[in-house]
Amino acid sequence: MIIELKKGIGAERANQIAKENNAFLIEKTDKFVLISSSGQKTLDPKYNDETLATFVFDNDMQLSSRQYLNETRAVKIGNVTIGGNSKNTLLIAGPCSVESEAQIQESSALLKSLNLTTLRGGCYKPRTSPYSFQGLGLEGLKLLKKMNEEHGLTVITEVRDATHVQEVIEYSDVIQVGAKAMYDQGILRACAKTQKPVLIKRGFGTTLQEFVQCAEFVLSGGNENVVLCERGIRTFETKTRFTLDLCGVSYLKEHTNLPVVLDPSHAMGHAYGVPDLTRACIAMGIDGLLIEVHPTPKLAKSDASQQLNHEEFKALVKTLQPVAAAVGMNIV
Repeated sequence: MIIELKKGIGAERANQIAKENNAFLIEKTDKFVLISSSGQKTLDPKYNDETLATFVFDNDMQLSSRQYLNETRAVKIGNVTIGGNSKNTLLIAGPCSVESEAQIQESSALLKSLNLTTLRGGCYKPRTSPYSFQGLGLEGLKLLKKMNEEHGLTVITEVRDATHVQEVIEYSDVIQVGAKAMYDQGILRACAKTQKPVLIKRGFGTTLQEFVQCAEFVLSGGNENVVLCERGIRTFETKTRFTLDLCGVSYLKEHTNLPVVLDPSHAMGHAYGVPDLTRACIAMGIDGLLIEVHPTPKLAKSDASQQLNHEEFKALVKTLQPVAAAVGMNIV
């Protein structure tokens, strides 16, 4: 249940009501909002004079539900807004891993040449094998920050675990919570304490409700700048890396008020299929895309098979705007 208190209810009284209802308390600019378990279906009549509105839910997808806020939340990524009334599809691109200054400079130059604004690159890599490249860590974060300062690019990078979440918050513009980390409540609660945008990737064995409830951890802590990212789930199929759940994307668009980003690179796992899959994603009118692009994919230290080279990416970008325009969106 979500309980909106009337304007003028002070912090002391709001905290008291929250305590009495075992509820989370969020302070907005003009009022306090309380969120309790979806198991609570009614509010004691003694609070009627202090209550502006109540919203009852069947499950704990509450702040993210269109039953609460019908419009998609507007989230500002650097100088670009997605969601809301923006009609923007943000194209986020860059290498799987930050490997060197030369590599990330070349990647930044590519984005600038295409008038794109947002650079991705992993610094702390949650690899399946302990013997694989684990990322440059803090050195990589500093390189991303340098790209932000030198080229004006917005940077997004992934948190691997709670030990370095504050570093990622400090150096990045958008915090990515990866598929392997989305259940880490230490990360989610730290992200809730900042107002920087948080992009949460769906785990490859995660239901839609579990996915959205991870977003609720961040929303209920006071950070409203949350974006969902579908990146493929594990099925019986073995010829692709994962299976991109476009049915799930339709559900998220219909039932949640959060912007939705898709990651066709991780879903496909093979560069040859990324362009077609990207165009299919664009046709759904989504809010953003994550595409892995590397100057020389065959030399990449992680996920070499799924990264486009720069010429392939340029060719792809040329084909996207007509598809976006057909569904009333604009590639930015």
